[in-house]
Amino acid sequence: MGRFDGKVVWITGATAGIGRECALEFAREGASVAVSGRRADRLQEVVARIGDLGGRGLAVPCDVTREDEVQGAVRAVVEAFDRLDVALANAGFAVSGRIEDLGFEDWRRQFDTNVFGLAVTARHALPELRKTRGRLALVGSVAAFVAAPKVGAYNASKAAVRSIGYTLATELKGSGVTCTAIHPGFVASEIAQVDNQGVYRADWEDRRPHRLMWPTDRAARVMVRAVHARKRDFVFTGHGHVAAFLGQHFPGLAAKLVG
Repeated sequence: MGRFDGKVVWITGATAGIGRECALEFAREGASVAVSGRRADRLQEVVARIGDLGGRGLAVPCDVTREDEVQGAVRAVVEAFDRLDVALANAGFAVSGRIEDLGFEDWRRQFDTNVFGLAVTARHALPELRKTRGRLALVGSVAAFVAAPKVGAYNASKAAVRSIGYTLATELKGSGVTCTAIHPGFVASEIAQVDNQGVYRADWEDRRPHRLMWPTDRAARVMVRAVHARKRDFVFTGHGHVAAFLGQHFPGLAAKLVG
């Protein structure tokens, strides 16, 4: 018996990294899984892998910066599977650069995807989740707790995700729907190979500390368990726990360590 037998899961940002691996992990746990993202060919590959695992998958191309596409994606999932039990708002990327060097358009692109796209994903998933007393999950980052330099826009966007998660947890009280805000530390993904315009650069080197980085399959396993347990807040990786603790309780020390 899987944790999500008979359930329907929808994941945004599912073409690679955490989103892709969560799709496979939910399938292993018995769920039917709809995957969304901008690269249709990659979505079809994820659906094929879900099929290899004996699950049911559905590719629903969707750009979360377009609210009409998000609304249409929810409609397509429900038309295909008759219900929605879990929505995982995972789409996101990182705008890099010192704050004094970032222009309005840089900030707009960062927040359009990481904050506004996440918020409208929640907005349009919630009516269906209320019907099933389901689960909403928002993917933030340890960057919400500790502000590393040269990624200020990203830090701010993930702090907003954390706040949205806390607010939704309060607003949904008594509805039967829960909201889990997930804050990963370093996890293997393509995020460091996406430029400030959101374009994937395969030739870019990921300069994040590889010794601290979790593989995506391990990350997906703990994330799926956290969603199943209906946790309100979930921080993971060992260094992620340390960074979040220092950022909240010893911000001066945290600033010295990441500066």
